[in-house]
Amino acid sequence: MEVIKSNKNTKIKEWIKLKAAKGRKKARQYMIEGEHLVEEAINHHADIDKVVVTDEKLDQYRSLLFPYESDMVVVNDSVMKSLCETQANQGIAAIINMPDRSSEVKEFDGKVLLVDAVQDPGNLGTIIRTADAAGFSAVVLGEGTVDLYNDKVLRSMQGSNYHLPIVHANLVEWITTYQEKGLPVFAAALDEQAKDYQVIAGIENQAIIVGNEGQGINPDILSITKNKIMIPIYGEAESLNVSIAASLLMYKAQEKKG
Repeated sequence: MEVIKSNKNTKIKEWIKLKAAKGRKKARQYMIEGEHLVEEAINHHADIDKVVVTDEKLDQYRSLLFPYESDMVVVNDSVMKSLCETQANQGIAAIINMPDRSSEVKEFDGKVLLVDAVQDPGNLGTIIRTADAAGFSAVVLGEGTVDLYNDKVLRSMQGSNYHLPIVHANLVEWITTYQEKGLPVFAAALDEQAKDYQVIAGIENQAIIVGNEGQGINPDILSITKNKIMIPIYGEAESLNVSIAASLLMYKAQEKKG
C-alpha cells in the first residue's frame, strides 16, 4: 500500500493525463471511477494496475480491495478530486491496462453489432450496454468511432465492456467476409431498397450495422452491404437517435419469428 498526499506526485500527474485520449493511448491505460465500475473490473478480472481510494473511504472499501492491497494507493480527497471527472466522486478509482482490441475478422456465434463512426460518448456507451443486455455476442467498432475509454463512454457502459468482446476493426473486411460465408449482414439506412426491420427477427447468426449520428453509415460500407433495413417513423422526426435505433434493432433481432 502506498500513500500519496500531493497532486504534484509523479504518479498522480501521469494518471491525470489519462483523462485525455492522447494520454490513454500513450500509456495504454485508462481510469475508471466509482464503486460499481471498480467492482465490475475486479469481478471480471480486468488487468488492474492500481486501485486508488481516499483515506476516508478505506475502511468502507477494504473488503472489496483486499486482493489488491499491494497495488493500492491511498490518497486524500483533494488528490482524488484531481483524478476524477465527476463532481461527487465515491472515493474509489482504478487504473486499468488496456487489452488488445484489434482483431482480424472473426466469426462469433450469435449476433454481432457493427458500429460505424458513432461519435457521441453517451450514444456509444448506451449502445454497448444495450448489446450486453440484449445478449449480443460482440460489438465491432469501426474507424471514426469515439474512444471506447472516454470517461462518458465508460460511465454509460456501466461495466458492460467487461461482459462481451469489443474489438476495433475494418468494417469493410468484416462485412465482406461475413457475406462471403453466407452470414446475413443488415445495414440500418433510410434507403428506398430498405426493408422493414421486422425481417431480422429470428435469424440466429447475423450482423447489424449502425452509423454516424449525422451522416449515417459510410457510403463505402453501405454499398457493399446486401441487406438494408429501416425502422418506420410515424411522426415528423427525420430520424431516430442512433442508440435508440440500435436498441430497437438488437431486441428485434432476438425476437422469434412469429
